[in-house]
Amino acid sequence: PMLWLMATLAAAATQTARNAAQSSLTATLGVIGATQVRFLFGLPFAILFLCAVVIVTGERVPVPTLRTVGFVGIGAVAQIAATALMLRLMAQQSFAVTTAWLKTEPVMVALFAAVVLGDPLSLPMLGAIAVATAGVLVITVQPGVAGQLWRAQAAAAMGIAAGGLFGAAAIGFRGGILSLPDGGFAIRASTALVLGLGLQSLILLAYMAAFDRPAIRACLSVWRASLGTGFLGAFASQLWFVGFSLTTAANVRTVALVEVVFAQIIARVWLGQRTTKRQIFGMAVLMVGVGLLLQTPR
Repeated sequence: PMLWLMATLAAAATQTARNAAQSSLTATLGVIGATQVRFLFGLPFAILFLCAVVIVTGERVPVPTLRTVGFVGIGAVAQIAATALMLRLMAQQSFAVTTAWLKTEPVMVALFAAVVLGDPLSLPMLGAIAVATAGVLVITVQPGVAGQLWRAQAAAAMGIAAGGLFGAAAIGFRGGILSLPDGGFAIRASTALVLGLGLQSLILLAYMAAFDRPAIRACLSVWRASLGTGFLGAFASQLWFVGFSLTTAANVRTVALVEVVFAQIIARVWLGQRTTKRQIFGMAVLMVGVGLLLQTPR
């Protein structure tokens, strides 16, 4: 029962490393090019993960149904759109404000999952999600910024929409995993990951071919640096999908909030940035929320 927890924690740590590696490519490739690196160079590793699961388990790859393709397709498109909204919002608002709005995602994931997938949702779970999200807000919102959250209504709507789309992506991917006709959790997660990354790579390649062809050549020109980022992205996604295959999307995305703590550690150790008392308090609140979620009966 704790396998999903270990997978989620490992995914959060790997994704933090992926974000650090990917950020170095943005200046060279631009936003779209750096985003495509995550999908295009992650796809070969996802295929290798799937082959490894087939060899180890002896299971055959489940044939995706139309329902599977539909769910994964929704997740793929929602994730791309959410990223675009997030980047646009960051151009208008501070990183702290953007992060504060995006981290409302777990609450929306829980609500979406209850409506779309029938995942269980209780008042104790909602309370735990709210506590964890409050901890993230304490960490990310700088003093004097809170008032801006309410004044900037347009930015707030955009941020909530981005968080909702990230939540929809999680629901889409979990729905795709659950709708596969057969197989254990590992083969289901790996199959859905290959399908998702394949769709996202094709979508962005079509966009770049139509509107930003130089970005395609730029991506290929830095393939050595992109391979590491692609591997980290695919490995993190593999772990996320394992988590989605074992428990509700709300559980996975709430525990994933510990990524904020991992980011603070990287900022402290590698970037030399100090952690304030307020941020330490926020981390404590976050961990209390995660602990409450883990203790909630299912």
